[in-house]
Amino acid sequence: MSIIVTDTGFSPDDWTSGYCSCGAANDCVGLDLPSDTDPEQVQLSPALRMIRVDFPSSADGRGFSIARVLRQRGFTGRLRAKGHVLSDQYAMARRSGFDEVEIDAALAERQPEEQWLFRADWQAHDYQNRLRGRAPVPAI
Repeated sequence: MSIIVTDTGFSPDDWTSGYCSCGAANDCVGLDLPSDTDPEQVQLSPALRMIRVDFPSSADGRGFSIARVLRQRGFTGRLRAKGHVLSDQYAMARRSGFDEVEIDAALAERQPEEQWLFRADWQAHDYQNRLRGRAPVPAI
């Protein structure tokens, strides 16, 4: 059973349209990408509403780069990180462009919802935006 993590906590997966593989046709609405995908080669069709990027290991950060490039290329649909993403990595996932994270029940048990919610205020703690003057500095 998959659990979806968002800024509001855990929820069941509501995506029911399935996924195509990387070489999908133009009518594909959901696309599954492996972590070694070149995001510049992904065909972004108007029909595409969801892209799910695999994280085979919590030490493999290529998915963050994939998300960033897809957003820079104009993808505005749902972008989901899937697999071995840890609660400590949630803020990075959101900053790189992911809307949500898909984890399994075993990870949700080891890292309960409270640990993910602790990092849900990811915009307030973005030091890069504070340095650029885009986010308020938290009061001390």
